[in-house]
Amino acid sequence: MTLHSLMRPVSAGALLAATILAVAPSAYAQSANNGGWFVPKAAHPEASAPVARPAPRRSVPVAAEAPAEEDQGAPNTQQAPPVLPLPPIPNPPTVAKAAPPPAAIIGVINVQAVMQMSSAAQEIQQVLGTRRDKLAQAVQREEGAWRGEQQKLQSEARTLTADQIQLRERHLQERRAKDQRDFGNQARIIQEAAQVAFHQIERELEQGNGIIAAVAGAHNMNLVLHAEQVVLHVGEQDITEEVANQLNKTLPHVFIPGEGVDPEQLAKSGKMPTTADEQRSPQGPEQAPAAAAPAQPESVLRQHH
Repeated sequence: MTLHSLMRPVSAGALLAATILAVAPSAYAQSANNGGWFVPKAAHPEASAPVARPAPRRSVPVAAEAPAEEDQGAPNTQQAPPVLPLPPIPNPPTVAKAAPPPAAIIGVINVQAVMQMSSAAQEIQQVLGTRRDKLAQAVQREEGAWRGEQQKLQSEARTLTADQIQLRERHLQERRAKDQRDFGNQARIIQEAAQVAFHQIERELEQGNGIIAAVAGAHNMNLVLHAEQVVLHVGEQDITEEVANQLNKTLPHVFIPGEGVDPEQLAKSGKMPTTADEQRSPQGPEQAPAAAAPAQPESVLRQHH
């Protein structure tokens, strides 16, 4: 039978994206000591934002404070709600009786557990985790070098002219700005590579003829709920392990863009379909041969991207 819905407000890919996209905690700790400017923009978007200066306090007129004093004198007083217009609305038409839906045959699935058992997801974490660690180490090295140049300038300041000090300070600022751009771009590339990789697993699970639909159909299930939404179920209703096993057989590995390869530039190269093609054709290229089959309802997970 057709899988009618996956009742959950988030996508499968969103369950694990946070574990892949963040920069190593050590980079955050080091960056916190230097204003945060070394943290890549993708992981710390507020790093490059200008520091907000407190606005000067303005004196409040005495007349404006009078209502507040009255309210303090009578804290239990509530204002009556305003009387507003109530325009008429049409009565809904009578809806003709229709055939009832089939009886629900329910299954449950733990998508997070499926991801944890997925060999492809483990590969993504290992490959991109290594790249993330290398980036964090590069950030720390550059921060140490920058601090060293700053301390050197401070120690030599007495022997330099004002113009020389100003020139070297400007070079340090330019170096800091370049580091922000470079490290932010590298973090973005890692983040987008994770999105490309995890989206392959997500599509394999969620598409109309995907693994969840196939496993549910094999058990004549027409409604699959996430395990977190279910208080009680019997073991035969849980298809988590079966879906994970089928996923490992069907998709043991995923395509991960090479280290330093910009996914956005890869999309522009025309070597493979892109997310823009997916948006124009929701069914996707892999479902083109089944165009004559009855249209399948789109996954609720996909609708909440």
